[in-house]
Amino acid sequence: MTARLTLALVGDRDERITAHRAIEAALPLTARSLGITIDAHWLPTDSIGDATALRGAHGVWCVPGSPYKSTEGALLAIHHARTHGLPFLGTCGGFQHALIEHARHVLHWADAEHAETSPDAARPVIALLACALVEATEVVRLVAGTRIAQAYGASQAQEGYHCRYGLNPAFRGALLQGPLVASAFDAACEVRAIEHADHPFFVATLFQPERAALGGRVPPLVAAFAQAALAAAR
Repeated sequence: MTARLTLALVGDRDERITAHRAIEAALPLTARSLGITIDAHWLPTDSIGDATALRGAHGVWCVPGSPYKSTEGALLAIHHARTHGLPFLGTCGGFQHALIEHARHVLHWADAEHAETSPDAARPVIALLACALVEATEVVRLVAGTRIAQAYGASQAQEGYHCRYGLNPAFRGALLQGPLVASAFDAACEVRAIEHADHPFFVATLFQPERAALGGRVPPLVAAFAQAALAAAR
């Protein structure tokens, strides 16, 4: 019998967003490569009032497209995945909100915010990038021994972006002192991916690895996420 996965795509589906089209291309490619069936369900952020919306999901992917209709809905889904050991992938906006969730619920910074939606926040853990990465491509260095490096089987990768916001350097030290760690950097040593060292699979990237599917390639990180979800399903 073919293994079947159920994945929750947390985000507000929009055909105009390249990454959303890429995700819907990446999942069938990944399923075929692994010989499994993937049932993926979009969960609009404003539909996530509590964790019951995630019932039955073997993995949670917080997708690009922020600002979300409901920041709290996205954070709740991330919190549920983190605290229940549910495989989690966050890309672009998912990376940004994984950092906010960690700041609020692990470091107990109740005032942790995203500068795009709260420009006057006292603690903007997500801030404007020094150089916007809109439809940009760059090489990222993958930290040896991390889950992302294992997924790629390489020390670096070339990835695409569509973002203007990232980790605020002013809070980097406090945020990334364990169990949350940086797992990829750009050429200027800015953080481009994070993961929880004590979680079965919790990886988030500022870049959008799903874009590889638009060229007909299986995104290595999506495949690794699906494999982790498969292990959880079993």
